[in-house]
Amino acid sequence: MNARPGREALTGVATGRRRERGEQPMVPDAEFTSYYGKPVINAPVWHSPDIPGYLFLGGLAGASSLLGAGAQATDRKALALAAKTGAFGAISLSLAALVHDLGRPARFLNMLRVLKVTSPMNVGSWLLAAYGPLAGAAAFSAVTGKLPRIGALATAGSATLGPAVAAYTAALVSDTAVPAWHDGYREMPYVFVGSGASAAGGLGLLAAPGPESAPARNLAVLGAALEIGMLKRMEHRLGMVAEPYHTGKGGKYLRAAEILSAAGVTGAVFGRGLVRRLSGAALIAASAATRWGIFHAGRDSANDPKYTVVPQRQRLRDRATSR
Repeated sequence: MNARPGREALTGVATGRRRERGEQPMVPDAEFTSYYGKPVINAPVWHSPDIPGYLFLGGLAGASSLLGAGAQATDRKALALAAKTGAFGAISLSLAALVHDLGRPARFLNMLRVLKVTSPMNVGSWLLAAYGPLAGAAAFSAVTGKLPRIGALATAGSATLGPAVAAYTAALVSDTAVPAWHDGYREMPYVFVGSGASAAGGLGLLAAPGPESAPARNLAVLGAALEIGMLKRMEHRLGMVAEPYHTGKGGKYLRAAEILSAAGVTGAVFGRGLVRRLSGAALIAASAATRWGIFHAGRDSANDPKYTVVPQRQRLRDRATSR
């Protein structure tokens, strides 16, 4: 009763009566065309660079907190300082980008009036509200050397919430009707977590001295492998819905991300000194390019009706033949 239709809701000519087996059509099946070529779903009203920046910086922040906690536990002070300050700077910029896209800060604060576990945006707002102060306290203690016990607790707290901060934005974009995002819900969290880990490792390679850079290198390599591997798996599974990941702005950004990731991983593994630092910068840029690519691919898939209707028809045919 009054349930909100999902991606399986019938649209266009697909709402016609299904023919019985053996029944001959009197006229040929109509080819789908949307009303005056208009999209059949509303494209997201999110804007660039605010939202892709918000997605990228949140992943960088969450993974950096985890790296900072590990560096502190292994007495890598310079790496811990870089990761903690990077995490706080990234989450501050991420919140600023989100609020700017929302239009005014009150809209973010309004989301904290209730806790709705079925809403990724609401859960994400609570995550950011809890994580931001913890990341700030950890960074303050690392920079000033004051309140070491509080700093240690804040480091542990931000590291605990860090993976969720890096991953929840994947649930946020997947919980939409945008075909290239919604249909990739299985792999998208792994892509986002891998992308965040790659960026955090890149930050460590860029800022930490060579003797302390091993954990950052390992995190960057594993993150890049997870990001690229799961993105390729998602594209293969989505079939024609994955076309926007190869064309237009989305395709350009994602091709750049692959090149930068390959260069960054190679430099991280084999490079020293300046080469290692440049590889860190390349990995950060690759992570950002991935988020921009996914953002634009989603918008393109929402604006073209075929990415909504053609897969929907295929699912209907598959169900009909399975009966």
